[in-house]
Amino acid sequence: MMEVGFSFIQWLISSGADSPFIFGWLVTGSLGVLALVYTFLKWQNKTSLNWVKAAAREKKKVWKRLRVPLSHHQWTDDYGYGPQPSTCCVCLYSLVPGQNVSNKAALSIPVHRCSVCGVAAHFYCSGSAAKDCKCVAQAGSDHVRHHWSERWVNMDDNADMSAFCFYCDEPCGVPFIEASPMWHCLWCQRLIHVKCHMIMSKESGDACDLGSLRRVILSPVHVKVSGESGVNGVLSTIKNELASIRGQMRRKRNRGKNGNAQSNGVKLLEDSGSNPAKSVVNGIVVKKLRRDRSTDCLKKVVSDMPNGNGMQNGIGAPKRSKNAAISYMKKYSLVDLPPDARPLLVFINAKSGGQLGPFLHRRLNMLLNPVQVFELGSCQGPDAGLDLCSKVKYFRVLVCGGDGTVAWVLDAIEKRNFESPPPVAILPLGTGNDLSRVLQWGRGISVVDGQGSLRTFLQDIDHAAVTMLDRWSVKIVEESTKIFPARESHKFMMNYLGIGCDAKVAYEFHMMRQENPEKFCSQFVNKLRYAKEGARDIMDRACADLPWQVWLEVDGKDIDIPKDSEGLIVLNIGSYMGGVDLWQNDYEHDDDDNFSIQSMHDKTLEVVCVRGAWHLGKLQVGLSQARRLAQGKVIKIHVSSPFPVQIDGEPFIQQPGCLEITHHGQVFMLRRASDEPRGHAAAIMNEVLLDAECKGVINACQKKELLQQMALHLS
Repeated sequence: MMEVGFSFIQWLISSGADSPFIFGWLVTGSLGVLALVYTFLKWQNKTSLNWVKAAAREKKKVWKRLRVPLSHHQWTDDYGYGPQPSTCCVCLYSLVPGQNVSNKAALSIPVHRCSVCGVAAHFYCSGSAAKDCKCVAQAGSDHVRHHWSERWVNMDDNADMSAFCFYCDEPCGVPFIEASPMWHCLWCQRLIHVKCHMIMSKESGDACDLGSLRRVILSPVHVKVSGESGVNGVLSTIKNELASIRGQMRRKRNRGKNGNAQSNGVKLLEDSGSNPAKSVVNGIVVKKLRRDRSTDCLKKVVSDMPNGNGMQNGIGAPKRSKNAAISYMKKYSLVDLPPDARPLLVFINAKSGGQLGPFLHRRLNMLLNPVQVFELGSCQGPDAGLDLCSKVKYFRVLVCGGDGTVAWVLDAIEKRNFESPPPVAILPLGTGNDLSRVLQWGRGISVVDGQGSLRTFLQDIDHAAVTMLDRWSVKIVEESTKIFPARESHKFMMNYLGIGCDAKVAYEFHMMRQENPEKFCSQFVNKLRYAKEGARDIMDRACADLPWQVWLEVDGKDIDIPKDSEGLIVLNIGSYMGGVDLWQNDYEHDDDDNFSIQSMHDKTLEVVCVRGAWHLGKLQVGLSQARRLAQGKVIKIHVSSPFPVQIDGEPFIQQPGCLEITHHGQVFMLRRASDEPRGHAAAIMNEVLLDAECKGVINACQKKELLQQMALHLS
């Protein structure tokens, strides 16, 4: 390209007296072409806006005749993250600020967006919005009716330009002159021309079959409103939270009476009263955060109540409607669900990974029934969703979060003792997402970029294969000292357990994220900070004495730890630290022992050692291998001094004592069906077994045994 430019300049120079004249014409022509392109884009944008307005006007004409159950919009402040509608659904004017508003100021102007259907409005228009959001509870109706609405997106940025009207099969999405505006159904996501709707409603009515996601959507005709709502519900929640806070304060006072001295091996650091308490263990700064989650929960409950002075985030806005506040506190129950129904129950951890939970929550609400989508946090755990599906015999669970969120949901499912436990799929939002990688669900939120990709992801869940995952119980024993008696606690492990250098890096990263959560805004930034902590440990080498302070016992046999080891890792799955395969079934190894192939459902654990943070970095890029030490069913790790330990990415400081890992049981997980014949065969066999259980041919115990054998032979 540069050679062409130089040749052009040389030609102008050689042209002599005519060169300024030619150059002027070229500049004028280029400016004319740019003006034409700009004019065309402005015309296209204006035509798209007029097209959406025409669809809105047509809907208002026939809305009363449609007789569709309606609900109020649930407005939330939205500051421009993700794809945005271009038009206010109330005044039908553009939401894009004028040219005299800077980009920074535009981002600070709040736009209210409905968390259920995704429409947007100016913050001063939302209070006048019509009651035309989709109704999530329609118990008593015979069937679901199409909920036609305008497609409030910027048509220029719409990737689905080749969509077709599902009645006439003519293209939708291109607003040519005299083309009919289109609507789309908020339930089945189908598109239809406005002129075609009149014909279709006369021929076949407006019954909706919920589209391609009908098997995972919780049909609104099986949902009814129950329980307390409105102000009484808010006051009841506050009362419960106050009782919880009083209980925690009482327990803290009781602990204070018994003394609060530090254990041996801990060096206290001086600090001011306003900073967290600190101590140093094995070269690691241990920080005790004083933030009370229950107080945060109470603040959240109070902040969710309607604001009496009509102010939101310091900007004048219409008062949140009374109906919207009451709807927020509604409780739902399921009625008359078919015996073979398999709705999808969704849990979202808003604080996982890049903290994309609210954005993903809205997108799932648009595709599914918002009743089946629950956001996890300090105020609400998985029990709320499991209560909703307590009487549903067959349902599936989608966990949107990291590996820690998956463990949280699996614990709640196990406590329920379901006759047929629901299998769990994962939409990865964490930093490592190792379990998600093993189950073929991807490595991050990028797997569902775009509305179409999320719909495809939900379809993959519907056709996924059921497999088994071993869960392990970790008994943590701390030896008695002069100050404290011996203590014993239990945790569960799904992925791996590490002690030494890898756990030290995880601990420092965890404490930094607890102190400054706003700095961990994306998975990429999280990985950079993780790498920074690893580089610091390369210089510190705080765990170089591990072979002399830690003893390893596997199935009753002592295992020698190499003298250059700085970390031990116990593995249950074939992914560690964001996709690293430490056991490496498919590679040749230098050890002479005949180890078996690693599997996540063989009730056997693998133990490897690493030689420090530098070795971990080489493993990450495939330049080295971990040393395999042992395989077994009972692992004991004896510790003679405080050492950092991490279980599935959750770090803590282990005082002198013992870690004993034993098999706890197996849980059902969903694995994305691969393109290989075995993947599709496993998915088909799962359907056959479920159908056989529905018809009473086999019982739940027999189905579980058959699934275990399938997982062993088809993995």
